[in-house]
Amino acid sequence: MAMIARRGLLAGAALLGAVRAAGAGWEPSQRVPDPAVEVLDPAFAKYRLVSATVERVATGLRWAEGPVWFGDMGALLFSNVVNDRIMRWDEASGALTVFRKPSSYANGNTRDRQGRLVTCQHKTRSVTRTEHDGSITTLLDRFDGKPLNAPNDVVCHSDGAIWFTDPTFGPNPHESMASPELPGNVYRIDPATGQASLAVAGLAGPNGLAFSPDESKLYVIEACAKPNRLIRVYDMVENGTKTANGRVFFDAGTGTPDGFRVDVDGNLWCGWGMSETEDGVLVLSPQAKPIGRIRLPERCANLCFGGLNRNLLLMTASHAVYALYVNTRGAGTC
Repeated sequence: MAMIARRGLLAGAALLGAVRAAGAGWEPSQRVPDPAVEVLDPAFAKYRLVSATVERVATGLRWAEGPVWFGDMGALLFSNVVNDRIMRWDEASGALTVFRKPSSYANGNTRDRQGRLVTCQHKTRSVTRTEHDGSITTLLDRFDGKPLNAPNDVVCHSDGAIWFTDPTFGPNPHESMASPELPGNVYRIDPATGQASLAVAGLAGPNGLAFSPDESKLYVIEACAKPNRLIRVYDMVENGTKTANGRVFFDAGTGTPDGFRVDVDGNLWCGWGMSETEDGVLVLSPQAKPIGRIRLPERCANLCFGGLNRNLLLMTASHAVYALYVNTRGAGTC
């Protein structure tokens, strides 16, 4: 069924029309409903706000990644990886400013249970926490006596634990990635002891990760799986401290899922791309069925839910950040 659905998505390329423009030539739709927001299955119709259109809220970036919403600031923080910066976009004013430079080539970001920024850094091969006073604490930079590779994406559990992926994407001087010394793994940092444990071992390029709304499942993108990228799912066991029963949730085919978030109904909103027919966001139901698509003029690397009601989908792409109000909210608080 998934293969049939993907063929349907490719056939939908004929619907691109005005949403196919690229780069500087892109313009927001003047029509509602926005043709860039496609209902692939009736289950998605309730999530599309007919009056909402895709907006480009920031541009001039070099590989935007790791978006995280700070509601107390009314702002989005995200990584501008190749430019070695963390950026801040203010929703009220629309201002785009530099939050931190240099950023040690930051990639993934999240917030912990105390509202502090947690960041994956390529250059230092570490996961760090920005304290409320602005100082930076290294949470982890080594495992089993070896330096981490280049931590990629990070999420927090309701128990306060930090979970992150550490793929073997290096060496890549463009993003300050060193040669890997460890296999591609997913790690858990215990909130009480600060010690790390191996949560998922030996994945081919573990990338984006997210918990289901009830935290009974962990989803992980395996970016270097052959022949296609995969989204894997694991059951959370032992009071949410370990994983078991890993299996394929979705075979991406020609698509390239990267980072993603889960809404309160358990749908996966996945950054997607690498071709004009697939660039943007693909929405998967909890049953792994493609139900919706948001077409963008460039590849979407990652996304998060923000805004006052956590229903503003903020999408970081190759050179820009896009926004779309939707009729659902992001799951969790970080």
